[in-house]
Amino acid sequence: MRSDWYATWFGGLVCVLLALVAGGCRVAQTVEPTPVPDRLAQPTLPGQPSQADYGAQVYWLWCLPCHGDRGQGLTDEFRTAYPPEDRNCWASGCHGERPYDDGFVLPKTVPPLIGAGALARFSSAAQLHAYVQTAMPYWQPGILSEEEGWQVTAFLLRENDLWSGGGELGPENASDLDLSAARRRIRWPGVFALAVTALLLSSLVVFLWRRRFMDERE
Repeated sequence: MRSDWYATWFGGLVCVLLALVAGGCRVAQTVEPTPVPDRLAQPTLPGQPSQADYGAQVYWLWCLPCHGDRGQGLTDEFRTAYPPEDRNCWASGCHGERPYDDGFVLPKTVPPLIGAGALARFSSAAQLHAYVQTAMPYWQPGILSEEEGWQVTAFLLRENDLWSGGGELGPENASDLDLSAARRRIRWPGVFALAVTALLLSSLVVFLWRRRFMDERE
């Protein structure tokens, strides 16, 4: 009787273990590694692309190689997205002092285009567009069509939260789009830091004064 009970108990335990192993195998088979996004891949267009969406593709083709996939500039971190043999942009024979045939010497610093203060040097969307149209890309300025110039200008303004990205940006409205907000974003961190410093100093003065007052009373 007891042997039958042990046999039943052992058989049930074996079945449970087999079920767990089989379930674990199925889970192991279905779990796939999270794909790593290609930071250098061409952006896809939405179903109804806006002017700024087209500008994202212009940026990818002409601006991203130097200004970064997020507009951060040619940082050390961004250069790790390139193959190892292409990461030293200033090497001789690449974009250094002796560039390859039809190449060009790359500046030591390539500024960001997206982020706090990135567009602070421009007073209006029209001025930004004029610079893009006449001075960019660095190695072949003026190659962008006027449509491409407006598209990438719209993209940069949208990414910097200086324009909604809706409608069309062009010569008829670009002068009215004030970019002073980009300059104000530089000042605020400085003002905040000064305010915090003043608060800390005043707290320190009050603390020292109270401590001296208490010492004198004792």
